[in-house]
Amino acid sequence: MKVIIFGNKCKDRIAIYARQLVNSLLKRNVSIYFEKDFCRFLVEKGIDMAFPHQLLCEGEDFEADMAFSIGGDGTFIKTSAKIGKKNIPIIGINAGRLGFLADIAGDEIEEAVKEILDGKYKIEDRTLLRLYTKEKLYKDFNYALNEIAVMKRDSSSMITIDAWANDVFINSYQADGLLISTSTGSTAYSMSVGGPIVVPQAPNFIITPIAPHSLNVRPIIIPDDWEIKLRVESRNNQFLIALDGRNNIFDSKTHLIIKKAGFTTKVVKRENNDFFDTLRSKLMWGMSER
Repeated sequence: MKVIIFGNKCKDRIAIYARQLVNSLLKRNVSIYFEKDFCRFLVEKGIDMAFPHQLLCEGEDFEADMAFSIGGDGTFIKTSAKIGKKNIPIIGINAGRLGFLADIAGDEIEEAVKEILDGKYKIEDRTLLRLYTKEKLYKDFNYALNEIAVMKRDSSSMITIDAWANDVFINSYQADGLLISTSTGSTAYSMSVGGPIVVPQAPNFIITPIAPHSLNVRPIIIPDDWEIKLRVESRNNQFLIALDGRNNIFDSKTHLIIKKAGFTTKVVKRENNDFFDTLRSKLMWGMSER
């Protein structure tokens, strides 16, 4: 088996987790690839990288049977973008806070690696959003695993976002912005602005306004095979668009089309993983701090 390891390059404990992961993989004679920048980070942190089968990967020229992402959900999202359409399953090791995508704790690495390499895991196909513009203005990876956010560029006046689903008009949102989220993204930015929690396997998109002018405007859930069109008006004739945090500035004349992507992100989960257990644990449901 060949695996590739990606990681957050900001936290010292990630280097310790990486060493634990490497030790666990070497016991099973796995060929290990490293993202070049992450390997450089580990060397700077004093981690001995002199082990067999070390290979460095840069850019998009790599292949592997599985990928490991060491960090939080943000690192997992970045790993997903780097893997793109390669259909490489991703395993998330959590060194962040909540960890809905990266949900293997540091003290579970040895046990989790053994289970996964013994075939005791499941793969969940997660839907992505795809952004289209007539002028093909978005030059980065134009897919999002969590959400596409349309937001005002400055801190002053609101923007107006006209929205259609399958060419049927939904609403003119006067707000700081609008989120189009996947079910996976329901526990990310969408949840923080009042959106519903949706099980990640549900074939839905969530449309959630950010700080709407009208308090009676609420999130809407639609099927994920519907096409969404957006038109934005702003006083400065510009708006910000962010795909999982990767942002660009667009002119307000730009019309946006958002569709379900033609491929999925494959998320590896341990056999005993349960979404509702994760919710209770991460969101501390039923735990009183009085």
